[in-house]
Amino acid sequence: MSFNPYTANGGTVLGISGEDYAIVASDTRLSEGYSIHSRNKPKTYKLSDGTVLGCAGFHGDVLTLIKRIELRMKNYKFTHKKTMSTPATAQMLATMLYGKRFFPYYTYNILAGLDSEGRGCVFSFDPVGSYERETFRAAGTASSLLQPLLDNQIGFKNQTGVDAVPIEKDRAIAMVKDVFISAAERDIYTGDSVHIQIITKDGIETETFPLRRD
Repeated sequence: MSFNPYTANGGTVLGISGEDYAIVASDTRLSEGYSIHSRNKPKTYKLSDGTVLGCAGFHGDVLTLIKRIELRMKNYKFTHKKTMSTPATAQMLATMLYGKRFFPYYTYNILAGLDSEGRGCVFSFDPVGSYERETFRAAGTASSLLQPLLDNQIGFKNQTGVDAVPIEKDRAIAMVKDVFISAAERDIYTGDSVHIQIITKDGIETETFPLRRD
């Protein structure tokens, strides 16, 4: 039996950005194989008053990565006397992931917050630090179920005669709930509840919505 340094703990994360808000959501199930370790383990992590990271995958790597990000952000705040912006945090995370490229963190990362103009921003990452700013992105075990629906309803992919208007916050929240309900029906590693963090200029609001528990 060979040694494997990684374990797949499942879970799904999702980010959506709008004109003046950003949303990060995740399910709360922590599992391994056919065993559920916890039904109340959200995969969204508040890094500052305006930045939230959705991080799923191997839970050990998730905790290590979050700890190191928080350490760097604290050091930045003491050095520069200000909180790191969301785009700067995205660049820092890309550098951290690239620094581990020969033994990568087994994590799916989606960072969301507001940019310098107060507009919502979502950044998605690959395991070794390549990243891009997007309007919406899903990652994790149910990403292949969520992403096509987001492409259709938010991105208006391959549609004609449709006004591609930015999605309103309330509709985005409702859509997050709908796509996670759908994902929980098809993915055994996604379930229990969905934890939603809504980022605006007034701060971060949190909502929890129940999903199927079997």
